[in-house]
Amino acid sequence: MPLSPQTPRLLRFGVFEADVQEGELRKGGLRIKLQDQPFQVLAVLLERPGGIVTREELQQRLWPADTFVDFDHSLNSAVKKLREALGDQPENPRFIETLHRRGYRFIAPVEGQTNTQEIGTARGETESDEASTTMGEQPASRVLSRWAIISGLIAGLFAAGSLVTWWVWPLPPPRVLNYTQITKDGGDKIEVASIGSIPPPIVTDGSRLYFTEQQRDGSNAIAQVSVTGGETVFISTPFANAGAVGISPSGSDLLVYTWLANEIQTPLWVVPVLGGSPRRVGEVTGDATWSADGRIVYAHDHDLYVVKSDGSEAHKLVTVAGLPVWPRRSPDGKVLRFTEYDPKKDSSSLWEVSADGTQLHLLWRDWTNHAAECCGDWTADGNYFVFQSTRDGRTDLWAVREKQSSGRKANLKPMQLTAGPMSLSRPLPSKDGRKLFALGTQLRGELVRYDAKAGQFVPYMDAISAAGLAFSRAGDWVAYVTYPEGTLWRSRTDGSQRLQLTFVPLEVLAPRWSPDGKQIAFMGRKPGMGWKLYLVTSEGGSSVQELLATDDDQAAPDWSPDGATLVFGGFPEEISGDAGATSLYLLDLKTHQTSTLPGSEGLYCPRWSPDGRYISATTANGQKLMLFDTTHRKWRDPEDLQEGCPTWSRDGKYLYFQSFDVKEPAFFRLRISDRKRERLAGIDFRRVLPEWWFWWNGLAPDDSPLLLRDESTEEIYALELLLP
Repeated sequence: MPLSPQTPRLLRFGVFEADVQEGELRKGGLRIKLQDQPFQVLAVLLERPGGIVTREELQQRLWPADTFVDFDHSLNSAVKKLREALGDQPENPRFIETLHRRGYRFIAPVEGQTNTQEIGTARGETESDEASTTMGEQPASRVLSRWAIISGLIAGLFAAGSLVTWWVWPLPPPRVLNYTQITKDGGDKIEVASIGSIPPPIVTDGSRLYFTEQQRDGSNAIAQVSVTGGETVFISTPFANAGAVGISPSGSDLLVYTWLANEIQTPLWVVPVLGGSPRRVGEVTGDATWSADGRIVYAHDHDLYVVKSDGSEAHKLVTVAGLPVWPRRSPDGKVLRFTEYDPKKDSSSLWEVSADGTQLHLLWRDWTNHAAECCGDWTADGNYFVFQSTRDGRTDLWAVREKQSSGRKANLKPMQLTAGPMSLSRPLPSKDGRKLFALGTQLRGELVRYDAKAGQFVPYMDAISAAGLAFSRAGDWVAYVTYPEGTLWRSRTDGSQRLQLTFVPLEVLAPRWSPDGKQIAFMGRKPGMGWKLYLVTSEGGSSVQELLATDDDQAAPDWSPDGATLVFGGFPEEISGDAGATSLYLLDLKTHQTSTLPGSEGLYCPRWSPDGRYISATTANGQKLMLFDTTHRKWRDPEDLQEGCPTWSRDGKYLYFQSFDVKEPAFFRLRISDRKRERLAGIDFRRVLPEWWFWWNGLAPDDSPLLLRDESTEEIYALELLLP
């Protein structure tokens, strides 16, 4: 594809760089293998960032009329390979947007560089030759007059060109120049107690970082480390569990929330950094932050309040539909931004409200990445707002410029700062505006099986990072969900014949094989939506089928032994905070009619016994086990259950479950005939990954317990920024 002299040689977007003259695509300076045809498609798209490039135009430029190819197939294949190289998804594009039956559009900001010196020299030589010829043929006065006119035209063109450059060639996007690891303690900073399912932040006084970390005894405490890195030191407080949510404008006091086991409210305290007696912030509870004016903004239920630091003169600012968390006031004090968490859908979005409580609105309403955004904050000068966005099992950092530059046009839409492979969350701009502190997380689990003879857990299925294992009736096939991607796979139990059955952005939990081994039922959800029941064939190759088109959440499906019916539950009241209770339902797969299981109000996680005699279920808080006798159509007396979602043994004589009681985390089994409880194996709670809102109790074909052991790493990093 020929290039004009004005074509920029280097084009940068996100963490990528395209050298159109050399035909190379680089990521972080490293060359990415990409065939010529996909690169040429990229080069054409980069010529007009934000503009539509039609399929016809691509055909004319890259597939001439005398080229005998299947154009549609070739273009689709080239775009697919290009997206794979960029890590882009057609359903949730960050770079290339598909316009149905029209073409494509490059939607990310693009920064370019040209070899202007060489171009300018070539033009100068040509103009000089033409000027010499003219001067030799015209009188001196007319030559001078003509040069005056030419000079004026050049000046005018230069001025116009400057305006065009300002408009067409905007400011380059913000970039991350370097990463520096700050903490190296290996402490647990992920599964610490949170407010409204949003993790506690990192805060700073400019010289030190304060954050929440789990201690050896399992309690959570406030830790500190220098902004340049070093040893992590815990701050002594009189609280059993404490987390930092803010810091005073002077940096002398921390705003701290405290909690006890099973406690819903989280009282706020002011704790002096250098020691001294903590003081309660009135009766304030919930997530909060300290504003530059010395007042505290806090969230309570669906409301945001402003209050003095002693808890007096509370003033309600605004009421929102979801749960407001992570409030942050702009440096100029004019607006407040916060995360609205929807517990029903387990989704979050960023909102803004004026300082007087008016003009409440969703940020960047026309932006495509809504439903998984959280935890934003401004740079000290107020020029940028940074936040996190989660997609496909990974969290990245984004930035948006708040206003136009006085010299060049600026992109005022969110721009991606990081693109993995490590997840980065909880962004905190440094006081000097040069760095961005964030929690770097690499999620991974290790599948293990309890070996009763050895008395310990050992790697299983090559220690894959997967949970939710479900085995076919014969025990020769297994379905599982990869962690953290959340995609469904199936394979032989020896790991052979692996096949991916679902793809992002659909998140999967709780797969269950049909009795004939031909289908797999599971619960799944798409970004910003609730959990639904799905069905897919075990051979793949066909679309995933959504079973019920209702607005209610559907969870934890299981098959009747004859394969004609699915039993499933709703979304636990204990988790969603919904005033209504959950129930259990039966879905007839032939008629697609549903019916309520009698007396099942307040229950979830149903499991059918292999012989069909019983359906087990638990209360929403996981504390009681219930058994429904399908023959007599009634429930047996409840059984105490510390926590869990029990799983039937293959012979139907036992129910296996986990208890994560702090005193005795262990695997147990309950014999159905006499309700005798037996302890099988102890569990190191800090090393086990839960399957989202209920615990996965996995059993191998021989009924040996399975666990997904946590092998994740999480440390705080400093990101050096370039903010134009």
